[in-house]
Amino acid sequence: MKSKDKNINHQENAWWFILAQGEIVLQPQGSFVPYGCLDDLTFSAQLVADKIKIGDYQSSPCYLVELPEKLDVGLGEYSQLRSLLGTVDDALFDMAGRAFQISLFYKTHQFCGQCGQKMQAINWETAMKCYHCQHRTYPRVSPCIIVGIRKEKQILLALHQRHKKDNRPVYTTLAGFTEAGETLETCVEREVYEESGIKIKNIQYVTSQPWPFPHSLMMGFTAEYRDGNISIDPKELCSAAWYDIDDLPVLPNPGTLARKLIDKLIDQCS
Repeated sequence: MKSKDKNINHQENAWWFILAQGEIVLQPQGSFVPYGCLDDLTFSAQLVADKIKIGDYQSSPCYLVELPEKLDVGLGEYSQLRSLLGTVDDALFDMAGRAFQISLFYKTHQFCGQCGQKMQAINWETAMKCYHCQHRTYPRVSPCIIVGIRKEKQILLALHQRHKKDNRPVYTTLAGFTEAGETLETCVEREVYEESGIKIKNIQYVTSQPWPFPHSLMMGFTAEYRDGNISIDPKELCSAAWYDIDDLPVLPNPGTLARKLIDKLIDQCS
C-alpha cells in the first residue's frame, strides 16, 4: 500500500474519506461517504494531490484526504465519526475508522521516538522510517477486551464514568485494555474482577471490532457469573447491577460490539 498517491485519475470512481480537524465529510443520503470520480464531484483536484489509498470497498478504491481546515468541498457536512455507527454497514464504518487511525498515525509520528530525527513516509506501505537510525514505526493498535456477563436471566450492565455527564446515560458491558504478557482470557477475568468485584466462568470468544477511538481493537467475549458480590471500582464505574432481560436500561447503539454482545446474551436468556 502506498503511503501517498500523487497520481490523479479524474475518471476513477472512488470512496472519499475527507477529514479535517477530527471530523469527516458526510453526505445526508445514500452511503453517506462521498463516492464518485473527480470529474463528477465538485471537489478540487488540487485538494487531493496527497491522497492516501487506504483500501477497497465494494470493488472501488478508498482514499483518505486530510485537509488543514474545514474547507467547503461541496460534498456534504463535517460530522463526528460516531455518527456513522449503525447507519452504514460494518465494513464501511471500519474503513472510515481506518482513515481516522491512519491520519492520526501520520500526524503523531513526525519524529523518531528512538533518536528524535525527522521521520519519512515509506512509499510502499503504511509506515514511517527514520533514515538516521533506521527505526521504523507502524500505526498503533491497542488490543482490548469487552465482555457481556450473564447470571441466569439477568445481564450485568454498568454506567461508566465517561457517560456520567450524558443527559441520557447509556448502560453497557465491561471492557479494558490488555496488559503486556497477558492472554485475552486472563485480561477478561482481571478486568471484570477489578471493575465489578465478581468472578466469572465459561468465557467464550464471540467476535472483534476495530474501534477507532482512537486506535483500539476490541475482542468481544461472553461469560457467566461464578461468584462474588458487585463492588465497583469508582475510578472506572459510576454503578453496576444485574438487570432482567425484560427490564433493561438504555443500551449502546446498534453497530457497537457492546450491543452485539448484549443482544447475544438476551438470546441466550430467552
